[in-house]
Amino acid sequence: MSQAPASVLAEEVLAAAGRSGQTVATAESLTAGMVCAELGSVPGASAVLQGGVVAYQNGVKLSVLGVPGELLAEAGSVDGRVAEYMAEGARRVLGADVGVSTTGAAGPQAHDGKPVGTVFVGIATSEGTSFREFLFPGDRTAIRAAACNEALSMLGSVLEDR
Repeated sequence: MSQAPASVLAEEVLAAAGRSGQTVATAESLTAGMVCAELGSVPGASAVLQGGVVAYQNGVKLSVLGVPGELLAEAGSVDGRVAEYMAEGARRVLGADVGVSTTGAAGPQAHDGKPVGTVFVGIATSEGTSFREFLFPGDRTAIRAAACNEALSMLGSVLEDR
């Protein structure tokens, strides 16, 4: 996958999902639905997009996505393991083959001890879960946009490999 605009990345994700016969779902904290919205803006998205969960508050991460309360208490919401649980929760709750998640600190101040710009993107498939950590520069808008693009890029890469 290339570092193209989100709209192009979303088209690439949906094409890859269609070719591989896979469905996708999102679980988003700092992007608050941006990833799902980009996917949903592509004509034909309903063939592969199951839906998304906006889990801005920890209570939603816990009760809907199944992120362990002990992990949230210990590590906070800006954590790679939280991103993994969120992605797996999206897969499970929405019945998708692949789940993607975003969590991070978009500012204006640090969150859970993590500096502004810290972002974790999680991916979950039937083979397992993983995450990547990023530190994006810029203001809140730029950080959220970069997180959305990385989530789409990672999702597309996973789908291309399937």
